[in-house]
Amino acid sequence: MRKYIKSVYLCASLLMLAANLPAQDNDASKDSIDLGGVIAKVISNYPSVKKAELDIESSNAKVGLVKSGYYPFLDLASSYSHLGPTSEISLPGMGTFNLYPADNYSVTLNANQQLYDFGKTKKSVDMEMQAKALSQLSLEQLKQRLSLSVLGNYYSIVYLQEAIRIKEDELRNLNDHLRFVEKKVAAGSATQYEILTTKVRISNIQNQETDLQTGLQVQQSQLNSFLGQSATTPVHLKKTLFMPQLVAQQETLLSKAVEQRDEMRIARQRSLVAESHMKVVDAQNTPVLNAFATGGFKNGYVPELGTLKANYVVGLGFRFPILDGQKTKYNHMQVKNDLLQVDQDAELARRNITNEVVECRANVAAALKKIAQSELQLKQAQQAYTLAETSFKAGVITNLDLLDSSTSLAESQLSVTKSHIDYTVNLLKLKIAIGERIY
Repeated sequence: MRKYIKSVYLCASLLMLAANLPAQDNDASKDSIDLGGVIAKVISNYPSVKKAELDIESSNAKVGLVKSGYYPFLDLASSYSHLGPTSEISLPGMGTFNLYPADNYSVTLNANQQLYDFGKTKKSVDMEMQAKALSQLSLEQLKQRLSLSVLGNYYSIVYLQEAIRIKEDELRNLNDHLRFVEKKVAAGSATQYEILTTKVRISNIQNQETDLQTGLQVQQSQLNSFLGQSATTPVHLKKTLFMPQLVAQQETLLSKAVEQRDEMRIARQRSLVAESHMKVVDAQNTPVLNAFATGGFKNGYVPELGTLKANYVVGLGFRFPILDGQKTKYNHMQVKNDLLQVDQDAELARRNITNEVVECRANVAAALKKIAQSELQLKQAQQAYTLAETSFKAGVITNLDLLDSSTSLAESQLSVTKSHIDYTVNLLKLKIAIGERIY
């Protein structure tokens, strides 16, 4: 019994000495991994992250595609055609001549270079660059959301591991007590009822441990799914906890959140994309000046119609749109509506962020109070159990009273563990709510 009391004191001391860093390790296992390591592994190979990275590569391709308008286009063309009938002309004393050959051959190299488009291509490049930046922000948002999901799974496992350990300690304590009662029964100083009540309590704790083991198995399977591992792969996690710390005022947190949250950054970037799109629409009806050149060989030149001869064509082209069937007008309407939608999305995101920050800050404050309350409760439960053990040996209280005191002690120990984990989880959620990275 005293051995169990010592283990309880030791656990409480370790919890109170948890470092003020998220990477604090209370597990000596070299194979265990902390929260940062888990998140890094998940992000490195999670399918949705890889898909978002491919979207960025696609954005790079779109930028390159638009920039291709700056470069010349070259092509090689060849043709053969047979015409019939062919026109002829007869001159007295000179005979009959074909005006053009029946068989025509041509091989040409064609070049086309855009000289000036009044900024149309540049504006299209700017729009694609803004779209690429939006894809990058979306990737960061995805990583943050994924980190939040992993966070909940990680600390569920940490809690279940600690709860199972506490139940195992409680079972050892009850089995020690059962042997003590059996000796008393053998000596005639206790009844069979005390043995039965102890065994019933042991059975209840075993059932609770089974439920915890099942929950742990499910949570570990989910974590392995995040990591891309087999569902049965063993996972050993470090118990990374935060010590209580000061939290900034609510207005300060809200200001940081509006500035840093991915949702707000994405809304601002969407506005830039829409504005760039508007500039592209404005440039659709601007003139385009280009140069072209063609050189090669073909037949059909008088007087030797069948002989291939070198030839060329060079020139300038100028296109000035006049009517576009109101295409520009409706594109303007569409982009303006997009800008209005972005404004509404930004306002909705701001309201949701405000609610999240207020809720997370309140949860942190509540968790901090629970830490103090649970640690006081543990101290009282330890004192009560010590008195109950002494009283039981003196015959002042019954076996059931001692078992109740033992259960209260174990529950208090579990409450301390849960309060520290809840505080850490809520503090990390608050960091996420104000836009800080946890990966």
